[in-house]
Amino acid sequence: MQYNFNEIEAKWQKYWAENQTFKAENNSEKEKFYVLDMFPYPSGAGLHVGHPLGYIASDIYARYKRHKGFNVLHPQGYDSFGLPAEQYAIQTGQHPAITTAANIKTYRRQLDQLGFSFDWSREVRTSSPEYYKWTQWIFIQIFNSWYNTDTDKAEDIDTLISVFEAEGNANVNAVCDDDIAIFSAEDWTNFSDVEKQEILLKYRLTYLADTEVNWCPALGTVLANDEIVNGVSERGGHPVVRKKMTQWSMRISAYAQRLLDGLDKIDWPQPLKDSQTNWIGRSQGASAIFNVKDHDEKIEVFTTRPDTIFGVSFMTLAPEHELVGKITTAEQKAEVEAYIEATAKRSERDRMADVKTISGAFTGAYAEHPFTKGPIPIWIGDYVLAGYGTGAVMSVPCGDQRDYDFAKHFNIPIPNIFEGVDISEEAFADKDKTIIANSDFLNGLPYKKAMKLAIYELEKIGHGEGKINYRLRDAVFSRQRYWGEPFPVYYVDGMPQMIAKEHLPIELPEVEKYLPTETGEPPLGNAEVWAWDTVANKVVNNSEINNTTVFPLELNTMPGWAGSSQYFNRYMDPHNSEEIFSEKAINYWQDVDLYIGGSEHATGHLLYSRFWQKFMFDKGLVPKDEFAKKLINQGMITGTSAFVYRDEDGKTLISKGLIEGRNVTPIHADVSLVNASDELDIQGFKSWRDEFADAEFITEEDGTFKVGREVEKMSKSKYNVVNPDAICEEYGADSLRLYEMFLGPLEQSKPWNTAGITGAHGFLKKLWKLYTPFLDETAIAEHSRSEEEPSKESWKTLHKTIKKVEEDIENFSFNTSVSTFMICVNELSAQKCVSRKVLEPLAILVSPYAPHIAEELWSKLGHSESIATAPFPKFEEKYIKESDKEYPISFNGKMKFTMQLSLDLNKDEIEAAVMSHEKTQQQLAGRTPKKVIVVPGKIVNIVG
Repeated sequence: MQYNFNEIEAKWQKYWAENQTFKAENNSEKEKFYVLDMFPYPSGAGLHVGHPLGYIASDIYARYKRHKGFNVLHPQGYDSFGLPAEQYAIQTGQHPAITTAANIKTYRRQLDQLGFSFDWSREVRTSSPEYYKWTQWIFIQIFNSWYNTDTDKAEDIDTLISVFEAEGNANVNAVCDDDIAIFSAEDWTNFSDVEKQEILLKYRLTYLADTEVNWCPALGTVLANDEIVNGVSERGGHPVVRKKMTQWSMRISAYAQRLLDGLDKIDWPQPLKDSQTNWIGRSQGASAIFNVKDHDEKIEVFTTRPDTIFGVSFMTLAPEHELVGKITTAEQKAEVEAYIEATAKRSERDRMADVKTISGAFTGAYAEHPFTKGPIPIWIGDYVLAGYGTGAVMSVPCGDQRDYDFAKHFNIPIPNIFEGVDISEEAFADKDKTIIANSDFLNGLPYKKAMKLAIYELEKIGHGEGKINYRLRDAVFSRQRYWGEPFPVYYVDGMPQMIAKEHLPIELPEVEKYLPTETGEPPLGNAEVWAWDTVANKVVNNSEINNTTVFPLELNTMPGWAGSSQYFNRYMDPHNSEEIFSEKAINYWQDVDLYIGGSEHATGHLLYSRFWQKFMFDKGLVPKDEFAKKLINQGMITGTSAFVYRDEDGKTLISKGLIEGRNVTPIHADVSLVNASDELDIQGFKSWRDEFADAEFITEEDGTFKVGREVEKMSKSKYNVVNPDAICEEYGADSLRLYEMFLGPLEQSKPWNTAGITGAHGFLKKLWKLYTPFLDETAIAEHSRSEEEPSKESWKTLHKTIKKVEEDIENFSFNTSVSTFMICVNELSAQKCVSRKVLEPLAILVSPYAPHIAEELWSKLGHSESIATAPFPKFEEKYIKESDKEYPISFNGKMKFTMQLSLDLNKDEIEAAVMSHEKTQQQLAGRTPKKVIVVPGKIVNIVG
């Protein structure tokens, strides 16, 4: 019977779907195990062979845990809000929901054909109102909370109001805005309702504020720092500028220390933890206050080196700093404004990374040194960021290289405050070797003592205090786009009001255009039905707005990370319309046991999700404050790109072997137009790229046109993607699964080579052949030995395979398991093993990796239940323990023959057995040996 993989795979995929084989129960007696993948954004391009790598690994582990008797939750869904669908809608006018649904259909088909054991009954889509109802609900919970630093957790805003009513805010310790005035209980009572709301916004965990944002005019939206690469948007490569906008923000900074501390409790990759640690950026130092001469303004700086305060020779403000406009002199105004405009075109990330470019402008204003009272010139420079610290630094050029380079460039004095150190060529930053000089009361002190004394003296004169600072800034939570979660917010007298839970979800309205309005409002400004009737409690037409009972709704939508910050919890109880999840469900599943996904999400999705989880923990909604115990970053499957080379004339393309010495530009070619010998289909290329239809192609002497090759990220934009549909059609999903695991360790990147899949496919055919006695009635009749006891060799092969595969899966070393399977099948084939007692457990071992063929073989072995329910084979040491030893029998040091003897024999018994052997008698020919040397377990030497 032939191995018809297409038929077999379709059969079992249908069976799993119809029987809901992988459906998890919330009330199981079994121990739970929750395996999660980072859910995909369903792009129009569908999956390429690089995408399933992590899914295959998680599926192997999920299936293994089911065999081990666990109740496994292995869900899947779609992160289905996003800019690409909206950009397509802008270009075509087609509603993003339509294209998203079509893309999801493609993804589902591709995921199903790869045989993943997902519990599809729990599918979630972030763009579904049934799902984003709970994203809106969490937003309301965050809005109605504040962070109490005394209890170190989020608390209900009503508890804060109670304090205000009883005693004012003088004794409130909270994470809040900096510009809060002290008021009494009586003041609070006398404040208007709007004034009270304005004050509470300064304490709420989500709040409205004028924020410096990354604005992308082409996309019409704000972008997060991690959505910008080299100063342009990651999506589309559009320019990004910095500008101030009124935005919703999340006070994630309240959780900075807890986010750091929590990293010690979770088994996540160290590079990922390091990324988060650096992003949070904890530093210890002091806040120092400098008065601005001839102004009532003050400049607050945070410094990790208060010991160097006497080395300050200038101040540097971020170009966006609010004081710049107030203190800049008339003479410097034009230069400063021009510099600010130029800086707005650079992203924060670019400014942080660019250490070579030195630029700045003098404001014309001076600060006053807190101790010497001497004047300090105030500059602006783009190496200072408004979003980090206070947006201002006290510049100490002798101790900081960037300050040093800035001072050298602009001829600013560089006083030396370090004893015995030469700073003529560069700054000195070695804290441990620092002895302070030229610094009044700090003279002669080492770094640590000088730091403590400087802080003490600053506090004494009211110009600063010791402080811990974090680089982590509050997260902007608004996007000026249509295709995202609507805020459950309407405005009364300009103040945000939350819509009650019973009226959620607030669904996206229909709009004619997906672009911002002509007056610059977000796309929701185009909606005609987008106002909130507080009497009818429903969305109504804008024309009904009367600011008495009908009010305008929020026009921004939530960012992409809103929907992905709690999806893992919603999977536990996805169809609950009354609660985000039941107490029973969350208490059973608790958290994710294994999470697999890309490292690119380290400081985006993963940091924000941890923040939401800690907030929900504070509110008693979840039992764990970290949502995933273990996380693995799968490596990337790279593609082998193809390049043609365009000559500098722009009209000629040159074959790879002829480009030396020429000034050429490499251009990606679609890999489907290149054969295994790196030869380009010239006519196909001309048809594919119209602009080269009339180009001249300079070929090799043999008339072929050779492309260049380079390993790159597999990407549609690089034309190097391989579609899994074609692979599954030609070789089957089981071959694809095995091959992707065989390529190398899960965490490492590895290049794709379609030719290599034939090895995995050949192995499956050999595995199939091993089960010949069970494949049809005739074969069964002809192989009566199938019910016999296996040979000792076959038992050994099986159990060493069980041991190795179990160790590999537990250690996520899936690539070595595939090698083990190949060795096992080769050995069993050589042994002509047809025993059910070996072949049944082997099918279970293979099942997590190649589930379709395993199900078919299990069925042929006579089982009616899915192999997914079969217990994992138990390793037994006795089968691999050697009971015999093959002894080399030597005469006068020369081996003449070998003997198989039991390892249980002692020295005398070994000698007796050897001496009685007929070959020994032949060698001795009647002579008596002088002695017999026996080393048990090693050798026997007969000395004549």
